[in-house]
Amino acid sequence: MDREAKKIRTLIVDDEPLARQSIRLLLKADAEVEVVGEAGSGAEAVKAIRRHSPDLVFLDIQMPEMDGFGVIEHIDAERMPVVVFVTAFDRYALKAFEVHALDYLLKPFSDARFEKALRQAKAQIGQREISH
Repeated sequence: MDREAKKIRTLIVDDEPLARQSIRLLLKADAEVEVVGEAGSGAEAVKAIRRHSPDLVFLDIQMPEMDGFGVIEHIDAERMPVVVFVTAFDRYALKAFEVHALDYLLKPFSDARFEKALRQAKAQIGQREISH
């Protein structure tokens, strides 16, 4: 598949606007990525995933009303994008991998650590495209 023709459709979910902005700025530098939307709550995230069908979601865990795990529970398995959790709390790491998150970025993260997570996500998305 031609990567120029199909960008990685990405959704950013975090209840903190500055956190969303930080991720958006890091992604802006990558020509292979298209940010298709942002959400500030779990409920908004579920709607945005259903509406945009992103390939990749950067998903905060602790949000009011519905946390990141709640978002995953509300999305059908076949519609579930690759998930990279982004959180300030390390205590959720084990549960994140139990729900098949690709990576777990602990805030504050370095640009290099973010790039590593993005590379892994691209590889995972590439594998999904090959298997479909």
